[in-house]
Amino acid sequence: MIRSNLTEPMERLHPGLLSAMGPDLSPPLYDRSGRSKVVHIGVGAFHRAHQAFYFDQLLRAGQAGWTIVGASLRTSKSGNQLNPQSGLFTLKEIDGKDTKHTVIGSVREVIDAFENADKLIDAIASPSTQLVTLTITEKGYCLDPSTGELNLDHPDVRRDLENPEHPVSAPGFLAAGLAKRKASNGPGLTILSCDNLPGNGELTERAILSIAEKLDHKLVDWIEANVSFPSSMVDRITPATPASALEALSSEYGFLDTALVETEPFHQWVIEDWFAGERPPLDQVGVQFTNDVAGWEKAKLRMLNGAHSAIAYLGGLSELKFVHNVVNAAPFETYINHLWNELETTVPLIEGFDPANYRRDLLGRFSNRALQHRTYQIAMDGSQKLPQRLIEPFIERLANARQSPAIALAIAAWMRWQFAKTLNGTAYEVQDPLASQLSQIVNQSEADAKAIVSGFVRTTVFASIGQEHVETFEEHITRALRHIMSRSAIHTETDIAQLLQFRF
Repeated sequence: MIRSNLTEPMERLHPGLLSAMGPDLSPPLYDRSGRSKVVHIGVGAFHRAHQAFYFDQLLRAGQAGWTIVGASLRTSKSGNQLNPQSGLFTLKEIDGKDTKHTVIGSVREVIDAFENADKLIDAIASPSTQLVTLTITEKGYCLDPSTGELNLDHPDVRRDLENPEHPVSAPGFLAAGLAKRKASNGPGLTILSCDNLPGNGELTERAILSIAEKLDHKLVDWIEANVSFPSSMVDRITPATPASALEALSSEYGFLDTALVETEPFHQWVIEDWFAGERPPLDQVGVQFTNDVAGWEKAKLRMLNGAHSAIAYLGGLSELKFVHNVVNAAPFETYINHLWNELETTVPLIEGFDPANYRRDLLGRFSNRALQHRTYQIAMDGSQKLPQRLIEPFIERLANARQSPAIALAIAAWMRWQFAKTLNGTAYEVQDPLASQLSQIVNQSEADAKAIVSGFVRTTVFASIGQEHVETFEEHITRALRHIMSRSAIHTETDIAQLLQFRF
């Protein structure tokens, strides 16, 4: 256990401290040297709480070499947090009753790719690299929501096609790294998306092949013969880490860790069993390999992520800051169960999946007060998330002549969120790639719900709705939006209950 005189300047976490740590920090005492087998793009909090955690467990089990070279494509934040600490960081698992600290050692360094593109390209091309993983969020794939194909008009994609040796997008970097791997007669490689996209492996493959086709058709042939793109489902609730958590860790243990991550004890990773490179023995540490990940993806995207979005927008509009504030309000808990009743009918039967237990576990996870998971954080980038979480299940039920008032209310709440003010009139910034376009629709509508819905439905967010369903969809969502807009303020649980009693 490390302690220091806290009146002196705080020492950053570094490898020299590991030998002095007690078992309460579970330091990584395995060998971190040698070449890394994993490259990861997008070293944010979720990666540190999930993939880095699993590879740390694998290294502790004696499986050497499965360390990670991380990369950031946009900012130097992750590099500034991790590189001065030689990639070390503390994972804090909390559930309100118990707290567990683990110093994770699986990440060796973070490449700031926007400043050193060649270093990331070389890492992807390195023959020692067996696996490239990604957590870049939905928008990082530069996809057209209406087709699922690479958006060739995306400014980053256009730039990559004009200057492929100095890419800026994730698909561009991967194509460049694979081109260099091909040129050096490198071995096969697995590229594994860990983002909340249905069929994320197939979408990743399409995006990379689309760039490759524009650059070199022989590269397409090589990728198809030597690279695999398995899909995966990942699950671990990981809110943004507050400054108070860093201060508490420093006070307790006497070192500064700017990369600290707080998360829940629950974690899950399901991976399609399709590897072109060496297959990491992650099944030894609880990862599930399967030949059919689609059902697990859909269950998680709709039941967990769909409910999270509904909680974020309805709760955020009601000025409830945290997920646990929302689910612990009786009217909202009733609403969430109505929502799950609807969403559950769109989830396929999966061997080993018990919907009743899953719902009960989710409610317990959402109720974790210690996580302090902000509704505002979940509300970000909704235009990229809503199609797979809420719009598609609504349309599936509509096609089967089923009413979906709870889903409709969640979609309408997302639309009302674009007003950039709560039902009580408190202003906030909408953080979304389409924020400007959506704001313009709201401003031109003159507060007419029908005009707002009609304008929104003509954006790429709703591109997957078949023409035969547009009229009915607009009618249902308009009625739900009018109901929300009729509330000038929400001060009490009675106000919330009246809002959530909406039915068609």
